[in-house]
Amino acid sequence: MGERIIVLGSNGQIGTELVTALRRSYGENNVIACDIRRPDYDIKNSGPFEFVNVLEKDTLNGLFQKYKPTQVYLLAALLSATGEQNPKLAWDLNMNGLLNILDLALIYKTAKVYWPSSIAVFGPGSPKVDTPQSCVMDPNTVYGISKLAGERWCEYYHQKFGLDVRSIRYPGLISWKAAPGGGTTDYAIHIFHEALKKGSYASFLSAETELPMMYMDDAIRGTIALMDAEASKISIRSSYNFAGVSFTPEVLAAEIRKYIPEFKLTYTENDPRQLIANSWPKSINDSFAAKDWGWKPAFDLAKMTEDMLQNLKNNK
Repeated sequence: MGERIIVLGSNGQIGTELVTALRRSYGENNVIACDIRRPDYDIKNSGPFEFVNVLEKDTLNGLFQKYKPTQVYLLAALLSATGEQNPKLAWDLNMNGLLNILDLALIYKTAKVYWPSSIAVFGPGSPKVDTPQSCVMDPNTVYGISKLAGERWCEYYHQKFGLDVRSIRYPGLISWKAAPGGGTTDYAIHIFHEALKKGSYASFLSAETELPMMYMDDAIRGTIALMDAEASKISIRSSYNFAGVSFTPEVLAAEIRKYIPEFKLTYTENDPRQLIANSWPKSINDSFAAKDWGWKPAFDLAKMTEDMLQNLKNNK
């Protein structure tokens, strides 16, 4: 019997592209997209789709019973900026959704579970430059708190029950295909759209705010590489540091001006997302991912900028 893969939160920024990539590899009918809303994207026409709320354990149980998945990707979450507007809901969704899936994976003997963490697990006390895999982690957003707690649960289920759970701490993700999901790094997507549409952009993060980012193509490739790796190679069962490229709004704007010379970047003040960004790392050390499963990004800032602008122009 081949792989049967369930992707929960398939309508999100990662899910839309991950489902497409997995269906290419494993066959359209073997990858079941699931979300609480009907998808607007190609995934609704290219394979099975199920309405699922990750907080409804009975519905989830029916889903597992129906498909008997060999792999589950749990992507449903409230992100950093959105989570701060509704902290209790963010905690409930991010935490209890994960626990529901971990429990069902044990019951139905699911071979592998993927759950994404984030650089939001780091906080004001974490080293800012070349942030190591293990260090002080004192997140100050409900998103970061839930992700750090989730990492501990993933490792606990692996150690206690032998469940093969795998995870990556995503940096800010940049994609031309799907809209951003309410995160602190969303400016790095909006800036491309506004540069093409208006020739100007007002950034909600300050000129010197340097954050780790990654092009979505790399994120999808890295995620699948982690899941394809031999279990014996996986030495981190909390979540792997994962890095692409770090830059400030000013550096990104300079790169965009190579294609749109008249592009103007201005800044807004007192945006609550600035305080979140201030507590996050500037750059990430991902040497464990490189050593354990051969991770290496393919997109630097120049290549990413060119690809983003080209694709946005072509897909107007």
